[in-house]
Parts: sequence; structure tokens; C-alpha cells
Amino acid sequence: MPIIRDLEYFPEAARHGAVAIGNFDGVHRGHLEIVRRLIERAREVNGPAIVFTFDPHPVRLLRPEQCPPPLTWTERKAQLLAEHGVNKVVAYPTDEQLLRLSAQEFFDSIVCNLLQARAIVEGPNFYFGHNREGNVELLSQLASRAGLTLDVVPPVEIDGGLVSSSRIRELIADGKVANARGLLSAPYRIRGMVTHGAGRGAKLGFPTANLEAIDTLLPGVGVYAGRAWLNTTSYPAAIHIGPNPTFGEAALKVEIHLLDFHDVLYGQPLEVEFVDQIRNTCTFESEASLVAQLEQDVHRTREITSRELGSETS
Repeated sequence: MPIIRDLEYFPEAARHGAVAIGNFDGVHRGHLEIVRRLIERAREVNGPAIVFTFDPHPVRLLRPEQCPPPLTWTERKAQLLAEHGVNKVVAYPTDEQLLRLSAQEFFDSIVCNLLQARAIVEGPNFYFGHNREGNVELLSQLASRAGLTLDVVPPVEIDGGLVSSSRIRELIADGKVANARGLLSAPYRIRGMVTHGAGRGAKLGFPTANLEAIDTLLPGVGVYAGRAWLNTTSYPAAIHIGPNPTFGEAALKVEIHLLDFHDVLYGQPLEVEFVDQIRNTCTFESEASLVAQLEQDVHRTREITSRELGSETS
């Protein structure tokens, strides 16, 4: 789904519908409840289901030192939202002019004039306008005056806690990608560019793609089973995040071994999703013991990714 970024030539097809405004970072199960209600309201008003988000996150401009790494990049966010029925995604190019708008000005210029919305759907912790002065109570008043309906969707609770981007971020940083998957709408995914490494993996019989320029949160140090996506084709992948202490290297690296792949990847973009953590990183006494462990890692990766694929198709 094409992302709408040019607000000067805003398409009519993205107006007169139901809108949800927010960051939707990670597109988690709480977000999906908002999307479900959004689609219902869009049908009732006979218009599109629109998600209005921001690129970059406003906090990146206001308090960059407090802005955590995102869970999703904008294109991935739009892809996930489209898979769950959203018709249009607007990625507002966040700037100082937007951040100066009062709550009333934001509502008038964005909701009424730009989107010409007929319905609004939000979560209970929605804030808008300069210094976050607007909340759902004020939004309810503004919507009522403008003749718009407002739905406030309650948060989703799973395993005794609220589903939130911050909770998911903590799980991923701890390497608990399988736990995070239970809160997300899809397995956690990162992207980057494949660069040249030391070539040591190929010599051991396990060539790896070294991933750099990653613009989202990196899972904690460890070895993971997952999938690597090259364009629209996916391959089972054993993923190592961390240093290589066996060879005296302290620098953190992201290395992906694509199973059953024998082509050259240098200079290509690669997306990698995480299914489960296999083990922690450790130091090996010899190359032979390392190779033996890598063989086990590949075997576990096949098992885990085959099981995951089976659960998706069942």
C-alpha cells in the first residue's frame, strides 16, 4: 500500500472516512483492536479506514535523547496495517510547525480540514497538540461539536499485563522474541544492508551475511532462529547478535546464516525476523567445538522455523 506523505496534494480517497491517529509502533495486538473498530466505523460512514501516523516520531524532534529505537519502520508499519484491513496510511512529515499546533488547531487542520473525517477511533492514552495538551476528554468535546463520532478502545491485556510498545521493547531488548511475538501482530523484524565481514563463517562452512545500518531496536545478545527475507522470498536463518569472543572480537555484530541459500548478498537490503532465541553467546575452546555448535544451531533453526511455518498455515 502506497504511503501518503505529500499533504499538499492530498488524495480525495483518503478523506471522508474513519481515522485513527497515533504512532502504532510495532503494530501490536492493542493496535489491532483499534484497527478492528476503525474498520467497523469506516463501513458505517461508507468511507476509508485511515491510520494517520508520524515520521519521524515527534519525540525524536522534541527530546531526541529520550526517544527509544522504534520497533517498526514506516513502510513495514503500513504493510502490517494493510494486512489487517486499513485502506490508507498517512505518514505526516513531522516538523516544528506541526509541533506548535494547539490541540484545537490540530483537530481543525488535520481531522476536519485535511482528513475531513467522519469518525475517530483512539486508545485511552491518546494525546495531541502542543505539549500534549489534548486528551481523549477534549477530543470527545471537539468531535461532538464537529458532528464526528469518537470511539475510545480500551487497552488489551495479555498474561497479566497491558500490551504496549514499551513492554514489547523491553522483551526484545532482553532477547525474549518469542514472548514479544505473543503481543505483536507478526514476528519481530529488522532490516539493514549486507556488508563485507571477515569471511570467517564461510571458511567454517557457515557463510553469514553481516547486517549494518539497522534503524530499529536490536534484540539482545544471543543466537536466534528466524527467517531472512530477500525481496519477497524467505529463507530459514540462524541469527547471531553480539561479539565473537572465540576470535577475540569485542565489537557487536549482526550475522545471519541463510539456510539453503548459496548466492551473493553483498550490498543488498535484507529483512530478518526473529522466531525464538536458541542460546546465549559463549566462547569456544576450538574451531571444531564452534563448528559442532553451529551444526546444532542450524538443526534447531530448521525445527523451530518449520514449526512456526506450520502453525501459520494450519
